[in-house]
Amino acid sequence: MDGRKNNGNKGHSTKAKGADKRKNQYKDAVEQAASIEDVADVLKMLLSKAKIKQDVKAAQLFLEYTIGKPKQEMDINSTEGLSINFVDLIKSFGADQDS
Repeated sequence: MDGRKNNGNKGHSTKAKGADKRKNQYKDAVEQAASIEDVADVLKMLLSKAKIKQDVKAAQLFLEYTIGKPKQEMDINSTEGLSINFVDLIKSFGADQDS
């Protein structure tokens, strides 16, 4: 520490909260080239292609841009008849470190 305020404090970020305020010339160019109607037309085209032609990639792209990508989930329930006591399992990992 060299005495500067909040030096080394990981809780402070140099990024502004919310939207990224840094300039991106490519993003600006896209915003200038395409209107809201253009974007809506593309989304309608994807939806139509997904429904009429049953195009899975078009459906995936449409859904990812409208409702977002699905979150990865892990099912920890077992149908094999096994019973795992997670408290004992975690304790056993702690016991290995004590040795």
